[in-house]
Amino acid sequence: MALYELQQARGYEIVSLLTTVTHGYERISMHGVREELLGRQAESLGLHLHKISIPQNPANEEYEAIMKKVLTRYKKENVDSVAFGDVFLEDLRKYREENLAKIGMEGIFPIWKRDTRELVTTFIDLGFRAITTCVDSNVLDSSFVGREIDHEFICQLPSHVDPCGENGEHHSFVYGGPTFRREVGFILGEVVLRDGFYFCDLLPS
Repeated sequence: MALYELQQARGYEIVSLLTTVTHGYERISMHGVREELLGRQAESLGLHLHKISIPQNPANEEYEAIMKKVLTRYKKENVDSVAFGDVFLEDLRKYREENLAKIGMEGIFPIWKRDTRELVTTFIDLGFRAITTCVDSNVLDSSFVGREIDHEFICQLPSHVDPCGENGEHHSFVYGGPTFRREVGFILGEVVLRDGFYFCDLLPS
């Protein structure tokens, strides 16, 4: 939705998508989505993809050094802003803005302070398609992973769970919608419990 809002605003030139991929797993960090599906997603969106390789369980200083190196390169190419999909976590926004300021860049937060139930409802009503790939076992059981994010899914979420998963309750993979040239095909694979999270593997089809 952050990308969608930027594209609707028409006041920005989107240079690239940035995604961290965990070395050794070759999957999107936290989401657990395979690189091949990530590549197909970017291709369908018609956008350049920059994958940033990070080690498993990096120290915060190591992660920041990697990101600084990547973003400094973009700054030298006259890119002055980075957009994020954060909605209401004040400490996370402050952290991002402070790190960007160190290299003379700014953060853009297109969906900041949107009501999360309204936001996910708009996402669904616009025709975007997403499936949950990771859920926190402390707040949701395994029945919520590998599920289509639709109105039924939202209604079945416990009241203490944010509809957008803003507190990390669930992560997802968007595979279709009004900004996609075609849906990204996949089939559901194995569900595993790792480090307190249920992951559903998505296999390219």
